[in-house]
Amino acid sequence: MRTTTLLGSLLAILAVAVSACSSQNRAISSEEVHKLAGSAQAGKARQAAEERLRTVIQAYTDHTPLSLGMIVIRDRCLGGEKTRRFDPNGYDPYKIKCSLSISAYYGADPSKMGNVLDSILDGGDVTGSLIAFGHDYYHDHLVDYHRGQGSDPIGVDAGEPTQLSNPDQTLSWDPVRDRNPRRMVQEPDVCLDHNPPVTRCVVEPTSKTVAAICKQYGMVFRLDLSVPESYKVPKK
Repeated sequence: MRTTTLLGSLLAILAVAVSACSSQNRAISSEEVHKLAGSAQAGKARQAAEERLRTVIQAYTDHTPLSLGMIVIRDRCLGGEKTRRFDPNGYDPYKIKCSLSISAYYGADPSKMGNVLDSILDGGDVTGSLIAFGHDYYHDHLVDYHRGQGSDPIGVDAGEPTQLSNPDQTLSWDPVRDRNPRRMVQEPDVCLDHNPPVTRCVVEPTSKTVAAICKQYGMVFRLDLSVPESYKVPKK
């Protein structure tokens, strides 16, 4: 009788352990993803991430000759799977993981490209600046190139430079000398995937376009920012 009772207890413990393990390894349903993405915690995290990126966008507006014309906000929450997606070794440790990105489109005068770049770099040189790019050997040569005082800093046959980047910010712009349409800043992808709170795509202002910014100012700059992990919920 005692042996039977002990065996029953062990089986019960094993059943609980298997159940717990299964709940951790199961894929997350779309209903649960929607619930988690719409939680107060997710909303606060989303707002904090967006405000942080908007502050960077405003820094370029306040401290450079760039004129802000349009921003595109995209955030997306993905539900965890049984395996992979978030872990290359196969185990997905999260119920949900969200990311947020913003692209800001600015206008500038192409006839003053050297001064525009120089002012951006001046802004980045300031201690504590949110502008990621400051003066250095390459950037100074880039300014000289656009002022007609030097050669292409990446090589004669390399093509006109149209980007500055680091892990946190990417600033790209229309080529000034090579007006090849394929190298111009393109219109953002149409917002087809808009299903809050799981996915969100917002254009501000809704009527603005890259073409309109280019027509108004002469050329377009695009600043790309992102928070790869704006919110996440681990599996218990």
